[in-house]
Amino acid sequence: MKSLDSHIESVLWTSDEITSRVSELATEISADLSHLSEPPVLVGVATGAFLFLADLARHVHLPVAVDIIRAESYGSGTESNGSPKISFDLKLDVTGRHVVLVEDIVDTGSTISRLIAHLESKGASSVSVCTFLDKPSRRKVHFKLLGNGKFYRGFECPDYFVVGYGMDFAELYRNLPYVGVLKPERYKCQSP
Repeated sequence: MKSLDSHIESVLWTSDEITSRVSELATEISADLSHLSEPPVLVGVATGAFLFLADLARHVHLPVAVDIIRAESYGSGTESNGSPKISFDLKLDVTGRHVVLVEDIVDTGSTISRLIAHLESKGASSVSVCTFLDKPSRRKVHFKLLGNGKFYRGFECPDYFVVGYGMDFAELYRNLPYVGVLKPERYKCQSP
């Protein structure tokens, strides 16, 4: 079996750059939320955000609750279908709580908008978004944060199909310790 590294056209962010930026984001979140009377809830958007969520949670210097939600809009393709569905809901009660949605990538804005509305319907008092990658050039839905929520961004990503650090194509490449551009022949033939 070939190394997954051979499927990568170029590396955008190394493991060291990722570690440094995640630490900076956690420090910013810790400072911004230190005034809360109840611990904030970090909600990872599965499965792409699992590594980012784990690293971020370990670096936040506050008590936090952690949960997972799953919203699906990609299937096995490279384009969002624009109609995300909640396929796995929260276990924790977020009524009256500040929630930080931890996402691997925000591009069209459809999924994050749907998740914010869902958390509002569950009684969250405010919702922030902490995304590892942001692709504002692909934004179709301009989402509104809830309450005194804030938008945290790890890196602005050019419009490439990227994998690694939790992000996948056809459920592969999540375990790469860096973020790289997947060679087009890897996803155009639909076979990892």
